[in-house]
Amino acid sequence: MTTILDIVKECDNFISHDELGILEKSYTFKVNGCSAILGYITRGIVEKIQWSDTWSIDHGGKTVTLATPATATADMRSPVLEDTLKATRKLAVISMLESWRNETFPVYGPEGEVLLEIERCASALFGIVTYGVQLLSYVRDKQGLRLWIGKRSARKQTYPGMLDSTAAGGLPAGKLPIEALISEAQEEASIPEEIVKMKVKPMSHLTYFHIRGDKAGGETGLFQPEVEYTYELELDPSMIPKPRDSEVESFRLYTIEEVVCALKGGRFKPNSAIVIVEFLIQRGILNAENEPGYSEILSHLHRKLELPVLIQPSN
Repeated sequence: MTTILDIVKECDNFISHDELGILEKSYTFKVNGCSAILGYITRGIVEKIQWSDTWSIDHGGKTVTLATPATATADMRSPVLEDTLKATRKLAVISMLESWRNETFPVYGPEGEVLLEIERCASALFGIVTYGVQLLSYVRDKQGLRLWIGKRSARKQTYPGMLDSTAAGGLPAGKLPIEALISEAQEEASIPEEIVKMKVKPMSHLTYFHIRGDKAGGETGLFQPEVEYTYELELDPSMIPKPRDSEVESFRLYTIEEVVCALKGGRFKPNSAIVIVEFLIQRGILNAENEPGYSEILSHLHRKLELPVLIQPSN
């Protein structure tokens, strides 16, 4: 029988490299002028990317270094990376680059400085820490506490047809978490900005290290360490979320029992599943008394990422 611990381990599914030796087989991603490891690139990806002379590839030491001057700024580094990715995309050797979004994610250094920005669809290729926001809306009515659960479009490239939180999305460069959340709530669930601003409450930020599988779309086995800013929003029963874009097929109210059943049935997108789990923990529905492995569940929801991470205020 699938347990809550199994569910969170499906999302935070990176086993210590001491046990598995995965990272030792991969290349570390660095930039000249910063000693920190910024991400991990699999050997297969290193062999496919069209590296220019501005990159230093050390196959013996398994490092990929952006060899711009040590004093370079993000505005100097980012175009070099973009040119490299676009040259690779032209060869059609990496399927994930076909989903080019013209949206960038920040790559932070150890002091919280933005070292460069990377095209969103390429973030997992470099194994950098990415950031996202998730909203879980709920109502209290005669049937008790019920959650608004979205169903992803069957046409989506990633996790098609699976269950989701009410609204979610990546946190692009230059946006605060609450700004991204307001946008996603409007775009995916038609929840007005004024309602979000007035009633939304931060839950927590979740940290996990995921290795992408078949359902994620594109190449598999890529590293995806991530920070998710999570929020809850109580809606009036008369307020019904409605899809506004092609990413969401429908919304339905789920009782707590139905949500737990769907969780254990593997019907949720992995990083949406852990948001549901966090909500149930915050409400005291899941606790140390009734859930085996509770402390281990918490460790998978709040994993220490051995990479530079910047946690911004949630509101």
